[in-house]
Amino acid sequence: MIHLDRIVLREIRLPLREPFRISSGEMTERRILLCELFDADGASTWSECVVDDAPNYSPETLDTAWPTITRFLAPRLLGRRVETPGEVFALLEQDVRGHNMAKAALEMGCWAIAAEQAEMPLARLIGGTRERIATGISLGIQRDVHALIAKAEEALAAGYQKVKIKIAPGRDVDWVRAVRTAVGHDAHLMADANNAYTLADTDRLLALDDLGLMMIEQPLAWDDLVRHAELQRKLRTPLCLDESIVSLERAQDMVTLEAGRIVNIKPGRVGGFTASLRIHDYCESVGVPVWCGGMLESGIGRAYNVALASLPNFTLPGDLSPSARYWAQDVVTPEWTMDAEGMVQVPLGMSGIGVTVDRKRIESLTVRAEELRAR
Repeated sequence: MIHLDRIVLREIRLPLREPFRISSGEMTERRILLCELFDADGASTWSECVVDDAPNYSPETLDTAWPTITRFLAPRLLGRRVETPGEVFALLEQDVRGHNMAKAALEMGCWAIAAEQAEMPLARLIGGTRERIATGISLGIQRDVHALIAKAEEALAAGYQKVKIKIAPGRDVDWVRAVRTAVGHDAHLMADANNAYTLADTDRLLALDDLGLMMIEQPLAWDDLVRHAELQRKLRTPLCLDESIVSLERAQDMVTLEAGRIVNIKPGRVGGFTASLRIHDYCESVGVPVWCGGMLESGIGRAYNVALASLPNFTLPGDLSPSARYWAQDVVTPEWTMDAEGMVQVPLGMSGIGVTVDRKRIESLTVRAEELRAR
């Protein structure tokens, strides 16, 4: 039984170790929206809303998620008794279109509350089976091709099992080819376009076919499955859809239209764990592999991704880099790490999200906070 009586929202500012650039812009500091959830029976946990500062990945931003949570979503949960966390998604969906990341912050937090109550790891509560997860790295667009090659070589030497190269028109085929030449044909490489292309760029995208990539992620518009299907018919390389998959129904449409062959499941993008589990199970049933992408989360958001990626059909390395990849100091202990084989350990030795949140550090980083209580 989940019975939330208090939710505290916090905005923190966490500087990145180095700028992270994709086709739509560059980030040097992460504005992060954290939620602390309190159950009337004494259990508590933290969750993270993975919105960006600008609407360049999703229509949502931190400044839309905050009022959506306070005005529309949190009041549906505060003071209400819910039998299981699986019921929360439907409560938040009713008459609220979109805002999946805002919904996910509360929905996944309820799963973590349930794990605390059951005194079991979150990964096990949602059906996870793995104890270690293969990890890849996402490399932002670099200043030049030589810097990109150096980053890729460094990542592979550190043990990362996949290198994702962010691309954009003018920094794509030649850059990826240079990396492939430098690291050899056995290295697992993929390209991520973040919607930067159209079908007018088909010849350029077809040139990536000869580079032995694991996949090309989301080359075309985030809401366009039909043109992805047209492109996939011409490509040997699998297309992986990310921004396009916002629900189970969209995953089913992808398969029906043959618009892609791989799905990147980000729990925040689809509204939380309930939707993620449905997409995972459906993809498993039709033979579509999935993997877990990242949104430059703090160690709190990373905990939820690691739990999700422990499910059996997450067969490709996820974007689950260690804390030190992005932050000089994370907000959890222990910080997330990776072994020499490129594996992240699923924290099965404690209940809930598996890490301890550093409250003192979060308070020092907080720029605004708001407490919501049951009436």
